[in-house]
Amino acid sequence: MLKHIVLMKFKEGAAEKDIRDMEEGLAGLPPKIPEILQYEFGRDGRKERSFDFALVSAFQDMDALKRYQTHPDHVVVLGKVRAICEKIVAADFETGRQAP
Repeated sequence: MLKHIVLMKFKEGAAEKDIRDMEEGLAGLPPKIPEILQYEFGRDGRKERSFDFALVSAFQDMDALKRYQTHPDHVVVLGKVRAICEKIVAADFETGRQAP
């Protein structure tokens, strides 16, 4: 399984309405995109941190992640994300590795 982690920093003055619209868009993706195995997201509760929002999702493999990323419904939501974020970082890793 592949985990896809995304951290977002909102632009100064991003409107609450636009943030809620993005959240609603994200929430609507799992029923539309069968490649999504797990999907969780939320706002950071501590304002002093460097990122404002996180998304953690899971896919069968890198091919499934690529299909998700190019899915038309995801592309629409990604436009909303980019419109309100000044910085977006992501990491993808295979699960199953554990500390000794």
